[in-house]
Amino acid sequence: FNAAWVAASLASLDRIVEEALAFAPTTGARPEPSATSEDKYGLTARERDVLRLIMEGLTDHEIAEALYISHRTVSTHVGHILAKLDVRTRTAAAAFAARDKLV
Repeated sequence: FNAAWVAASLASLDRIVEEALAFAPTTGARPEPSATSEDKYGLTARERDVLRLIMEGLTDHEIAEALYISHRTVSTHVGHILAKLDVRTRTAAAAFAARDKLV
């Protein structure tokens, strides 16, 4: 377990997203991406900002500092993003966004 934990903590975000995409369903799970994908999922501009920073690997605290908002506000946005994309984790949201080119 410790070896797997260390390996995962040293992995790049690109590698983590690649691995998450390998496990993501590819048929029937979500609408096809388009130029207006954001509208399909109902993400606000601020939620897309937060999602972009999640994809960059920032923590909630780092996102709060970058966007000049509170940590609690970031947590609220993250919760809305997960619900709107119908995913359970930040990693899954990042993988979804990368696959559907949301940000």
